[in-house]
Amino acid sequence: MTTESPAGASQPRGKRADAQRNRQTVLAAAADVFVTSGVDAPIRQIAARAGVGMATIYRHFPTRADLVTAVYRHQIEACAEAGPNLLASADSPFEALCQWIDLFVDFLITKHGLADALQSDSDRFAALHAYFLDRLLPVCAHLLDAAVEAGDIRPGVQPYELMRGIGNLCIGRDNDPRYDPRRLIALLLQGLQRPHAS
Repeated sequence: MTTESPAGASQPRGKRADAQRNRQTVLAAAADVFVTSGVDAPIRQIAARAGVGMATIYRHFPTRADLVTAVYRHQIEACAEAGPNLLASADSPFEALCQWIDLFVDFLITKHGLADALQSDSDRFAALHAYFLDRLLPVCAHLLDAAVEAGDIRPGVQPYELMRGIGNLCIGRDNDPRYDPRRLIALLLQGLQRPHAS
């Protein structure tokens, strides 16, 4: 009896690891699809992108709201973790800030469909918004502080204002193919630079 236990325990652990990998693959694929096609994209498109069957997606995420919520959390985490990594690898703190904001914009594009997807669940939406601020404001603040300290940008930019401003620039992108918020965001970031910064 005792010898079967460890063998029995290792198999579920392996299955759990596979299930976790599948879940992460689905989340990454769904995030990509949501950015290009919106949160109403067909589940089969996400399954094809992830290389899994539709049943796998429904096993992890029984409803579209479950999937959208999980993608939103997944993107928040990816965005939060990217900040320090970009700061360590980019040529300058300003470059790290620009790269991070590019990721943040991808995230915001997905986020715009979140309210519709969760229209019947305002508590879940409110909890996610609080989580978003708790995780991402400190990362943005750290990147801004590093860029100010390096002399790349002017002091006094508040992380909440910057994130809110970028969010406002992203509104309307879905309804107007002529509008590219990234162009205006690039201008905004140029405006933050000190005149002597290249």
